[in-house]
Parts: sequence; structure tokens; C-alpha cells
Amino acid sequence: MTQTRPAHIHFDDLDAMGLLHNSRYSLLVERAISAYWAELGWSFDPAVSRFKDVFLAVREFKITYSVPIVGAGEVLVEFWIDKMGRTSGVYGFRVVSADRSVTHAEGYRVNVNLDPATLRPTPFTAETRAAAEPLLRAPSLT
Repeated sequence: MTQTRPAHIHFDDLDAMGLLHNSRYSLLVERAISAYWAELGWSFDPAVSRFKDVFLAVREFKITYSVPIVGAGEVLVEFWIDKMGRTSGVYGFRVVSADRSVTHAEGYRVNVNLDPATLRPTPFTAETRAAAEPLLRAPSLT
């Protein structure tokens, strides 16, 4: 199921032409996904996190820019999980206008769960898988 979080564009996010700088889109996605997991009790600090899987790294990030965001204001970040593997998950996302009439950018991001001691991929816990399940998008029949 797709989740949506609002994202605020500030003046200092803009480039010299008044457009959202391309590097900021990934930050919007990161903040939206992090907010979702924080609401469930996830934390970067293993001592306070509800989840044992706290050491995740972005392995791949692809974004296609369609329509520039002009000026400060609010947009929405829609995200979901396309695939949950043994040690990694693929998030799909869209950055859309506040009224959802314009898709500004879309893409995917691959997160890998790492063992903090070895920095090697390690399987997700059952608890993380259960919490991620509502984000899983049903496979397409096409």
C-alpha cells in the first residue's frame, strides 16, 4: 500500500533559477521513508529502536525528473515497497504536487540490511518484515 508524507520546500533548497535543486529530491524521499519507520518505533539508535535492523545502507538510487518544482511550498512524497528480498528491499517513490496533479519525479531506491560488525548483508528480522508488509505493493498482472 502506498504511504504519503508531506515535504516542505524551503528557500535554501532552491537553485539559482528558483527550482528545487536536484540533490534535494533524494533528501525528500529519505525523510518521508524515515518518518514512516520512526512512527513505528524505528530509530538510528539501537538502544531505543523497536527494531533490531537499524544498520541499513542505500545500495542504489534512481530518479527520473519530469517537471521541476518551482519555488518554496509543500509537495507530497508517495512511497511503497516493490520487493522485499532476504537482505534488501526496493522502495518505489513519486514526488508529486500537493494536489497530486503533477508528478515531479519518480524512481526507486534499494536498501540493504547490514550486519554492523561485518558490514555484510544480513537477513531482515521477522519483526521488520511484518512491519514492512503494509508497504508491499501487489504484483502487477501484466
